Amino acid sequence: MTDTSHSFQLLPGAPDSPVLLHVPHSSRELPPDVRDGIVLGDEELARELDHITDSHTAEIAAVAARTAAVTPWRFVNRLSRLVVDPERFPDEREEMRAVGMGAVYTRTTHRAELRPDAFDAQPLLDRYFTPYARAMTAAVEERLAAAGRVVIIDVHSYPTEALPYELHGDGHRPPICLGTDSFHTPPALVDTARKAFASFGGIGTDSPFAGTYVPLDHYGRDPRVTALMIEIRRDVYMAEPGGPAGPGLDALGTALAALVEEAGAARG
Repeated sequence: MTDTSHSFQLLPGAPDSPVLLHVPHSSRELPPDVRDGIVLGDEELARELDHITDSHTAEIAAVAARTAAVTPWRFVNRLSRLVVDPERFPDEREEMRAVGMGAVYTRTTHRAELRPDAFDAQPLLDRYFTPYARAMTAAVEERLAAAGRVVIIDVHSYPTEALPYELHGDGHRPPICLGTDSFHTPPALVDTARKAFASFGGIGTDSPFAGTYVPLDHYGRDPRVTALMIEIRRDVYMAEPGGPAGPGLDALGTALAALVEEAGAARG
């Protein structure tokens, strides 16, 4: 899987649906040549993938797509975030660069060496990050043309216990964390998400992870693009750090479907 055209996938939904589920961190896949640039041994790498991967989030999104009355679109990263992290800023705006986890990671979740300090990230950015960003931008433009608006719902998970790489890991870690943006997240969308996920034992906002993903061409510019990040604490649906999913997965998919339906039907 070294061809850029296979590194992400846009799965079609209903022609008039404005909802785009974005699943950026669910894969463990590493192209062989990218694997060669990582200094970890195979066992160390497997452990790192356990910690860094938002395991089973693609399956949660798939359940939502099957369950929702109007099928949302899905944009799914088919490669690990250890290749590139498509949700980071590719430049000095990215705060995670401070811990070696900008768009191309050089440090692990435990702040150990992942790639050499002198590693040249530009080829990975050119090969994977830029095409991904362009494709996601195009997907948003298609939804705007078809539906007049787009609702990006970013599907993530996070560990029960904070990992050393987290810059804000000392905050509240609720079962469901909603990441928001002051420009792109209307209060009604947050309220809808709170209602949809009310049965999971607690919902917080922007802690331990904040913000949401909007393509840079639209970020802070286009109010027709609304967005919300759903961060699911992993003990809600899986064995940590990288184990199998449990019955919580289907329940989460059903809740996400409820959010999709309400967000897709809402106006204004």
